[in-house]
Amino acid sequence: MTTGVRRRMGVEERRQQLIGVALDLFARRSPDDVSIDEIAAAAGISRPLVYHYFPGKLSLYEAALKRASEDLAGRFEEPREGPLGARLLRVMHRYFDFVDEHGPGFSALMRGGPAVGSSTTNALIDSVRQAAYEKILSHLDVDEPPARLEMVVRTWISLAESTALFWLDGRRIPREELEVKLVQEFAALTAVSAVHDEELRALLRPVLTGETPDGPFGDLLTRLATLAG
Repeated sequence: MTTGVRRRMGVEERRQQLIGVALDLFARRSPDDVSIDEIAAAAGISRPLVYHYFPGKLSLYEAALKRASEDLAGRFEEPREGPLGARLLRVMHRYFDFVDEHGPGFSALMRGGPAVGSSTTNALIDSVRQAAYEKILSHLDVDEPPARLEMVVRTWISLAESTALFWLDGRRIPREELEVKLVQEFAALTAVSAVHDEELRALLRPVLTGETPDGPFGDLLTRLATLAG
């Protein structure tokens, strides 16, 4: 009969383990409701040992948030190939995958609370929004957007956040419907702004020429025509 021996972890390996354990717990409950004792128990170590690697829960939360923010920002990565509507739909699907996987933590983060009030956590949230903003501009092939386009993209990112929070509160609308809705709302917001901005219209024409009737943008036009009729 052999006896299992617990392998001793190096400092960085143990830190990464604790971050992973914290993320798993934060995904199921609000970070404010998760104690250091629970994190220690889930990691299979003592409470004092957790403090050996992180001075307090806030520092562990910030480290977990950093990993989560990098993951979330990565969900906006998408090859610049094919119709824009289809690309944005794939982005929204991955975005809602993240929201689904990290529901309570995502909700606590976006709504604010004692655990998320530090300048570090706020900066990480802003970094995700900025990464999303830059990725969307890259899909539009724009480096220096006119003011109305910047407003549209930043407004749409905020709309995606609020829609995700609404969905988490009871999941009363199918997420697939909301993913399509958000892509179509991007098209609608952009179209309304383009009416008032010739430069924006010129930027959008080459992007929209590749759209197909069966894509989310084409579907929106079909539904609007039916509504008008």
